[in-house]
Order: sequence, then C-alpha cells, then structure tokens
Amino acid sequence: MSVIRLYPSGNEVPCPDGMTVLAALEAEGWALPNNCRAGTCGECKVKVRSGSFDQGFVLDMALSKEDREQGYGAMCMAKPLSEYLEIEWGTEDAKPTLFPPREQIAYVVVERIERTPSIIELRLRPIGESLRFWPGQHMQLGAPPEHPLRNYSMANAPRPDGELTFYITREPFGQTSSWLTDSVAIGETLMVNGPYGSFIGDPAIATPVLLLAGGSGLAPIMSLTEAALRRGFAHPVTLVFSVRTPADVYPLGQLEYLKRRYPNFELQVSYTRHDHGKTCTAEPHHHGRIPEILETITPSLAGTAVFIAGSDHFVSDCARVVNALGPGMVYTEPFTDQQGDFFSLSILG
Repeated sequence: MSVIRLYPSGNEVPCPDGMTVLAALEAEGWALPNNCRAGTCGECKVKVRSGSFDQGFVLDMALSKEDREQGYGAMCMAKPLSEYLEIEWGTEDAKPTLFPPREQIAYVVVERIERTPSIIELRLRPIGESLRFWPGQHMQLGAPPEHPLRNYSMANAPRPDGELTFYITREPFGQTSSWLTDSVAIGETLMVNGPYGSFIGDPAIATPVLLLAGGSGLAPIMSLTEAALRRGFAHPVTLVFSVRTPADVYPLGQLEYLKRRYPNFELQVSYTRHDHGKTCTAEPHHHGRIPEILETITPSLAGTAVFIAGSDHFVSDCARVVNALGPGMVYTEPFTDQQGDFFSLSILG
C-alpha cells in the first residue's frame, strides 16, 4: 500500500498495490483530468515532486522526453513504487482542464420526482457515451425552436453510470422550464449539450466552507458538496438553505444522509414565509432572508470559503453581506436568461 500526497494541500489518498494513481484518486472522489486512460493522450499528466513510480507504457506524444526529465508522469498508467508519491494538484499550473463541450448527446429520462410544489427533479442517463463534467458546471436542455436551449446545473457529483440530476423550477413564462416540468415524461429521450461553465471546486481549498443556496440554486451546491465530502474533505461544511416554507425543503432524504454519513456536514434552513404555527421540517432553522440573518448565524467569515447559488438578487444580496463579514476574494459566474428561465452562481473564498 502506497500513499499519494497532493501538493500543496497535503491531502493524502491511499493507493493499493498494483493500482494506478488515476484509479486510486478516482476511488476517493478526486476527478483528475483524463481521456484515453491508456497512455496516449496526456490529459492526466502532472508533475511528481517526490517518490518513485512505474510509468508503464506511455506514448512520447503524451509524455515527451522533456516532460519525463522535468518530473512529469501520466497518472493513468503510473503505479507508485515508494511508500509516498507526492504530486502537484491544486497549483495554478495543475488546475483541472475543462472537458470540451459536446452537442446533441442522447439521454433518457429515468426518474421524475416532484420535489416541491414548484421544483421537480429530473434524472437522465446516457444511451451511449456520457458527458463528463466537473461539479459546479451546467448543461443545456431544450428542443429548439419550440423549447429554446436553457442552462441547468447538475445537482449530483459525476457518477460511473453517467447519470445527470437536475432541479428545475416551474417558471410561468419559461418555455423550456414549463416543458421540462409539465410535459417531459419518464422514458423520453432528451438531447443534452455541454458541459459549460468555468467554475469548478478547487481541490486546494483547506478551510471551513459555508454554502448559501436559494431554491433551485441548491443544484450546483449539492454537486460540489457531494464531490467534496466523498473525496474526504475534513473541514466543517455548513449549508444554509433559503426557502419560503417547510414544504419547499428538498431533497430531505439526501440531505439527511449527508448529515449522518459525514459528521463535518451541517444543514440549517431559513424560512422566508414560514407560518410560525406550523412545525418546521429541519433543525436548526431560522426565519428571514439569509442576507438579513447571516451575521447572527456566523458573526465572522474570516478564513472561510463561501459558495452562493440562487437567483440574481439572492446572490448579489448575500455577496454584499458576506463581503462585509470578511472572507476576502470574490469570484462570480452569473447567468441570467431573459426568457424566464434563470440561474445565477457566485463563488466566494
């Protein structure tokens, strides 16, 4: 048994004898960029800082002589020989590369769940080769010209079977969202484009994390949370979910599973239109919009990475308060659709 150490975060991943570095990382939820998995493309090339490994057969076009002399290796074929193998992962020159978007990839609707009175969950599985994506990215769904292409973030971390999960809000004037929520049935085939979006979770983050989500903005937050916890992220992860009433809290089963499976995950719910005479469905809970109550939840955000997802107003209002509480840098990737279908994402850390 060897140990793969990720630099500069210091995270460690076990690597059983005979297993490649790529396979060991994937087994622990670390999605190292790759394509051919056979030593021919070079997408999984990273710099090895220390330790020895059996590179196996790799074409020169994927790993040149100069690459090898500089300490790079193709992780799809590399097998550790030393007790520790330290690789660069999370530095600027080792950021994951985005997967090239593809168009008109056929998926079948395998599940349709009414999560709330206004939000449905669609689960899609590929008929052939699946679209690969990073947590936090989105796909395009639609059937032009009647139903224009719209962006929807995945609500799940990447899975071996390629399944995609979407939370879709019914919009009164949204041609595509109305079609997806009211007309598309289980068993139908949808054509999917993507992935899109330059935001992906940074594996180098090693601080407490605060997640702020409103409505269907929960989707990318769930994708990022699942991926991080699955790979062994050990710092506190707190999700504050803003909804109108207890009936709008979803997906309760999955959220409860995360709470029980990962002791460092905490869920808090904020009700904006809650009837005080009714029983709340989640504990602890709050009353009011997150921007108005955030300071009472956490007086200081120094040393905390904050992720925000929801409508434009939700994101901008939360970002203003978060900045005042002191996290530092702010990163945004907003998307606003003029047809009534919308999604906005902002990342702070």
